[in-house]
This record gives sequence, C-alpha cells and structure tokens, in this order.
Amino acid sequence: MAVASRPPALRRTRPGSKTGDLPRKIGASSIMWLLVVVYAVPALWFVMSSFKPAGDLFSYPLTFYPKHPTVAGYTQAWTQFDFASYFLNTLIVATAATLLTIVVSAATGYALAKYSNWWLKAFAVCILATTMLPSETILAPLFLVVRNLGLYNNLAGIVVPAVITATGTFMFRQFFVTVPNDLLEAARIDGSGELSTFVRIMLPLARPIIMTLAIFSFQWRWNDYLWPLIILNDPKQFTLQIGVASIVGAQNVNWSILLGASVLSMVPLVAIYLIFQKYVMNADLNAGLKD
Repeated sequence: MAVASRPPALRRTRPGSKTGDLPRKIGASSIMWLLVVVYAVPALWFVMSSFKPAGDLFSYPLTFYPKHPTVAGYTQAWTQFDFASYFLNTLIVATAATLLTIVVSAATGYALAKYSNWWLKAFAVCILATTMLPSETILAPLFLVVRNLGLYNNLAGIVVPAVITATGTFMFRQFFVTVPNDLLEAARIDGSGELSTFVRIMLPLARPIIMTLAIFSFQWRWNDYLWPLIILNDPKQFTLQIGVASIVGAQNVNWSILLGASVLSMVPLVAIYLIFQKYVMNADLNAGLKD
C-alpha cells in the first residue's frame, strides 16, 4: 500500500537549506556592500585627489578622476619637508614599540592567566582600570616620569610608555586562560622550565594574538600624534604625523603636498595589514591541543 505523502502545509524547511539562508545572506551582503561604499568612496576620492594639481582640487564641478594627473605632490612632500627623516623616525618608533609591546604583554598576560596569587589579581584589575580613563588624563604625570628618566626630546621617550598596554595584556590573558593547564603540567614533568615553556609552547600557540596585536600596536604608534608632539622638541626627531601637520601653514595650505604626504604615510599601514592578515585569518587557535 502506498504511503501518503506529507501535506505541503506540514513540510518544514530543513535548517541550512538554501531557501532559508537566502534572505539572511542577501541582508548580510547588502550591509557589507553598504559599508564598502561608505568607507571606500571617501578613501578612493582622497587617493585620486592626491594626483590632481592644487588648482584642480576645488574647481567646479568636482571630478573624481584627475584631468591632468601629476605626482608633483608626492615629490615635493618627499623633498621639501624632510619626509624621509620623519618616515625613518616613525618606523623606528613603531617597530621598537611593537616588538616590546608583544613581549611584555605576552609575559604579563601569561602570568595573570596561569599564576593564582592575590596580588596578581589585584594587578590585573589595576591594568584593566586604566582602560576606563582617557589617555589625556595621564599625560601630565607621564611627561614628568619621562622627563625625570632623561628621555625628553628622545625617540625612546615615545617607545617606553607604549611598552605595556592594557589591551594587549587583556588579549593575551584571555587567550592563555583557554590553554589547558594539563599542557603546562606535561611540559613541567618533561623537565621544561617556566621560561622554556613560555617561549617554546605558549608563544607559538598565541601566534594569532601576536599577529593581531602587532597590527594594532604598529598602527597605534604610527598614527600617534599628541604624545610625540608633547615629548619632542627637536625637528630632527619629529615623527611622520608631526611632519605632515607642519605642512599646514598659518596663512595657506598646499593641499597637493598635504594629500601626497598623507597618502605616503598610509602605505606602510596598508602593507602591514595585507602581509599579516592571512596569518590572523587562517591561524588555528587550537593548534597543538588535544581533547
């Protein structure tokens, strides 16, 4: 005897079917394309304007593509404002601060995650409490400390305060908490010391966090303007952001040079992101762990 088929009204769409996922995919794609338009159009307009002569930037009607493309803004920014020196100073600061931030934040996060002393917990609360304060509130005491250390008007005065960050410490702590203690106990039974365990086991597992913090830290230090402006007085020590700001004169602004210098200052950040994003996106957070 033939089995009666289920009425159409009682049929249900299985989870994950194409019919059920289609509206959700369309909505998500629409939002993503809207964000692309909102962010990409001003950025592209900014880059294309850097190839326009200064007289064409404010001509009416406005045009997206330059009628007479030129790289004069780039060449003048590189030669007339000591751009190479500013670029090198910023590269030194960003690279040194990023490396030190990763090492110190990883060690601090490991200690806060794997050692259960009451004073470590209090120290963790103090570190996280700093995220609730605007950075401007500690500029005065921070300046006094840096000056007393003899680091005023020195690139080291920018690097030292940036060595430890609450964000980096919190990121490493939250990751190391998820690492089973059995893995550490096995390493200790095999005779591995604390430093060896941290360097040979914990740091390789934390590679996604290292890459993510490296991108963020390099971006923070590269774009930092207020603190270098306070701590530096010698034009030879100026960072890139201070140098770009100096292009803006009291009476007039050479927009062609300003746009060219701004685009050049963006190149390292874009390159860093394109190089390291695949390591962050493809990294396995559970690498080396077994159930």
